[in-house]
Amino acid sequence: MPLISRMYYLCALGFLIAGVLVGLHMSISHDHSAVGAHAHINLLGWVTMAIFGTYHALNPDGAARRLARVQFYTYTFGVVLMTPSLYLLVTGNPALEPIVAVASIIVFIGVLMFGLIVLRDGRKSRADIPRIRTDPVG
Repeated sequence: MPLISRMYYLCALGFLIAGVLVGLHMSISHDHSAVGAHAHINLLGWVTMAIFGTYHALNPDGAARRLARVQFYTYTFGVVLMTPSLYLLVTGNPALEPIVAVASIIVFIGVLMFGLIVLRDGRKSRADIPRIRTDPVG
């Protein structure tokens, strides 16, 4: 498995643990004001990072490229910045809204970079498909 896949899986595991802890806290306290942050932790952290890791595991050639590493650090930085800031924002600290906004843009840039990775890998995959002769052999 490529190193970047392991890095994504480790980060995903960290976000899964954080998401479960936030969910437990909401359940125990009966205060569900952090449900938006809980969803972001689980979806952007746990689920999306696991998907990214799986993609790179299935496409190891692309995983070795510099763009894949830059995308990993960009996306991960954005999610690590966004999720605690969003948690604090929705639980009563409105001063963090600009940080959440900037972090959201960073996450979006990371998503666009992943899209570029997929498009590049898809173009390469189409080039590797053998062509079938359609002209009559004569």
